[in-house]
Amino acid sequence: MAEAANNAVRLLWGPPARPTRGPKPALSLERIAAAGVEVADTEGLGAVSMQKVAGLLDFTKMSLYRYVPGKAELIALMVESAVGRPPTAPEVTSWRDQLTAWAHHMADSFTRHPWLLDATVGPRALGPRELAWLERVVAALDGHGLTGPERMDAAVLLAGHVRGIAAQSRSNGGPAGNPEAELLAALGTVVQEHADRFPAVAAAMADPAGRDQALEFGLERILDGLAALIERRTNVG
Repeated sequence: MAEAANNAVRLLWGPPARPTRGPKPALSLERIAAAGVEVADTEGLGAVSMQKVAGLLDFTKMSLYRYVPGKAELIALMVESAVGRPPTAPEVTSWRDQLTAWAHHMADSFTRHPWLLDATVGPRALGPRELAWLERVVAALDGHGLTGPERMDAAVLLAGHVRGIAAQSRSNGGPAGNPEAELLAALGTVVQEHADRFPAVAAAMADPAGRDQALEFGLERILDGLAALIERRTNVG
């Protein structure tokens, strides 16, 4: 595990790897990662293997090992490729607008690459692009009275909300941001038949106002909480 993590750090942060033996390199880490992403996008993360990626590139499995030591390192490269870059921080935009754009971009990434939910859990090496996502939130909240740990926690809270909506949508086979519609489809008939026992739920599910806005609703409430904290910190005294 430690060796794989060290290898991933070297591949993600070091200079472009070149095979130590054999002919002139015919592959690149970018091409290998892109092929892995293609497999995961079409067949899921479980379908990714060194053999399949090598075949997609018209190379042998052994030739792929000259560039990437194993599957764990391959997935690290795939994540770095798939997450893309976070939205650029404009010179004049409120912290709230920056975090809103950040959350929407992250949600889009999970919609395009659902397997990222599985590939980005647990202790692992982070690449420059992933770290740039964290940097955006921490930098946007800098100078607003929050401590360093609080700014980091804000990023974790936002990411957790986006991930939760994406995971729920994926498990129900629906688009990101529509868990209410999925819940209605799953429970609608049952709730209607037993509305006398669950009148509050039945009434809430029958109300169309603001439906299919779970991502936005949660995001706004998180940002409201941060705004209240920032106001308390900056207006002290």
